[in-house]
Amino acid sequence: MSDEKPQAAAAVAPGPTFEAALQKLETIVQRLEKGELTLEESLGLYEEGIQLSRLCHSKLEEAEGKIEQLVKDSRGDVVLDAQGKPRTKPFQP
Repeated sequence: MSDEKPQAAAAVAPGPTFEAALQKLETIVQRLEKGELTLEESLGLYEEGIQLSRLCHSKLEEAEGKIEQLVKDSRGDVVLDAQGKPRTKPFQP
């Protein structure tokens, strides 16, 4: 018997990058727009497209959380610092 322990949970492989998912989604849309697929093929691609769309949306939300937002005053105008550059603050979702 081996002394090696089975791993409790395998590391989850990261999904495709945003760019790869978007490219795949664009390909699916083009194929669906041609109208040359069977109903079953179209439904399968549609389902895959929905999953890719959700993945892209979640990756965009994640990126948005990392972006600094501009500081605005009560009128909605961008507040400038002493050097005349827009002031920013960390994005707080």
